Amino acid sequence: MEKREKELFIASMRSALDQAGLVVITRQVGLTVGESQTLRRQMYEAGAQFKVTKNTLTRLAVKGTSYEVLVDHLTGPTALAYSSDPIAAARVAVKFANDNQKLEIVCGAMGDKFLSKADVQALATLPSLDELRGKIIGILQAPAGKLARVVQAPAGQLARVVSAYSKKG
Repeated sequence: MEKREKELFIASMRSALDQAGLVVITRQVGLTVGESQTLRRQMYEAGAQFKVTKNTLTRLAVKGTSYEVLVDHLTGPTALAYSSDPIAAARVAVKFANDNQKLEIVCGAMGDKFLSKADVQALATLPSLDELRGKIIGILQAPAGKLARVVQAPAGQLARVVSAYSKKG
């Protein structure tokens, strides 16, 4: 890789990390091309990215950013999983690591907050932002639905009484 390519890579990585809500460092040893493509596809479907990078270039990319807390953990065959959703990358990486022993979760970060391996695994069990939104909407709609049924009940009873009187006469 020439100097200009390295500079472009560092700028691109820094830009991607600036928009990331979560970065997870993984270590992969013996991951096949097919397994790697499967992982990338799963990440993409979840709105996340997975990149195998050179540690020296990644250190330069995170320098001066909130993810600088990860520098000491960029050793060996590492890759970064990151997403703007603070849960997506963790969820996919942890699920894949549980199914495939060739991928190991090392650590992660949410901004300048360092996350241990256990923290990343715990984060992966949380519901996604869309799931939380759905639950909140369900909670908000439940009282409105109950109110509508309560308001309609007397009107329905009145209609049945009127109907009964009209059939009687």
